[in-house]
Amino acid sequence: MATVGVFNGTNLLLKFAADGGSPASIGHSTSCSLSLSNDLPEATTKDSSGFQEVISGVKSGEISFEGLVAYNDANNAIEAADFLLARTKLDWSFGTAATGDEVYSGEGFISSIEMSAEMESPVSYSGSITVTGAIAKSTN
Repeated sequence: MATVGVFNGTNLLLKFAADGGSPASIGHSTSCSLSLSNDLPEATTKDSSGFQEVISGVKSGEISFEGLVAYNDANNAIEAADFLLARTKLDWSFGTAATGDEVYSGEGFISSIEMSAEMESPVSYSGSITVTGAIAKSTN
């Protein structure tokens, strides 16, 4: 059943795998976000009556994620670092697992990964995926 109304952020999942693989949820995730943008080149002319005009340009996207490091997770910070170092293209999906919910998916590259360890605290990771190509929307 499709999710209705305001829902808990725990239900929103980021999944990824090497290109051609089957995306799996990132392990021990604490947050994820999808940011989409549209470049708007200026198209102002003398006919614009003094107002700025723009046209729709290149669309882009970035996914950010954070979590706690567990080496035994299927998708962990070490695997993400390996993808970055090998310049591996990823397949990703962003959405809930609920039937009827819309999910965004596409391809991208790990553009950053960071692991951080404070004394007497869990080891954490954060990273981002830069989207390449078109983003598709489908329904679970």
